[in-house]
Amino acid sequence: MSFGVDIPFVNHLGFELVLFEGGASQIDYTPLAEHLNSFHVTHGGALMTLQDVVMATAARSVQPDMGVVTIEMKTSFMRPAPGDGSKLTAKGRLIHRTATMAFTEGSVYDDQGRICSHATGTFKYVKRLAVGSKGVNALQTVISTD
Repeated sequence: MSFGVDIPFVNHLGFELVLFEGGASQIDYTPLAEHLNSFHVTHGGALMTLQDVVMATAARSVQPDMGVVTIEMKTSFMRPAPGDGSKLTAKGRLIHRTATMAFTEGSVYDDQGRICSHATGTFKYVKRLAVGSKGVNALQTVISTD
């Protein structure tokens, strides 16, 4: 299954999109050694990226032709996410949507189904833009003027 766009950082981390429909999403992720922290568990930054992407994907699942940009995100860590080569599963859900905003939540679970972290996020729907510096400038304009 495809995210519908090329996201180099997501490709680097190896996220696998499993579910993308009706306000729900699921991404599977097996952290590599370089994704761990000094305690040899999955780095919080990798988990936050996973949650950001699973929530954004849930928001996009109701209108795949639109992009979303993160406006706000809050993350709570409940237990360390293993760094032992086991798979993590992230599940995202669109809680509420307006014409321009999406309110979401996402959780990461270990391979035994125990919750490791939970996040909430707010995303703004934006039109897909060209890649490159002109696209970045246009994105800044869209965000600041809408």
